[in-house]
Amino acid sequence: MRDIRMVLERWGAWAASADNGIYYAPVAAGFKGLLPSSRKSRPSCSDDDGLIINEAMVRLKKHDPLLCVMLEWYYVLEIPVRTMGSRLGVSHTQILKRLQAGEGFVEGALAMIDVTLEIDRECQKEQVYTAKAKKVVEFQKAI
Repeated sequence: MRDIRMVLERWGAWAASADNGIYYAPVAAGFKGLLPSSRKSRPSCSDDDGLIINEAMVRLKKHDPLLCVMLEWYYVLEIPVRTMGSRLGVSHTQILKRLQAGEGFVEGALAMIDVTLEIDRECQKEQVYTAKAKKVVEFQKAI
């Protein structure tokens, strides 16, 4: 089971990079590479994975454009949740709920096309259940 937040973080780094042409570069083309990068580098996904996730984002944009914009703000532009809440005029808890809904939509879209991403082995959920919950499940199976 993939961790959709890790997948979207890596997609956000891929989308924010200037190589794919989705967003405008923060530096003019003639000055690119002259100054050292002021941002820390983020782990990114491959171009194939980025395009697949981008297709899921396009489906989300058709379904609910606001959720798509919120995911782009959070994962690509790295705008904090409280800042997004103040910009949109809602509480940060509402922003978190909407981000979770958007993440669920993207995860569902990726599940529907039944594709294996290259970053799946790096973005696996670790220990979905706690040790106590595992004991409860084992106890229920024993009954």
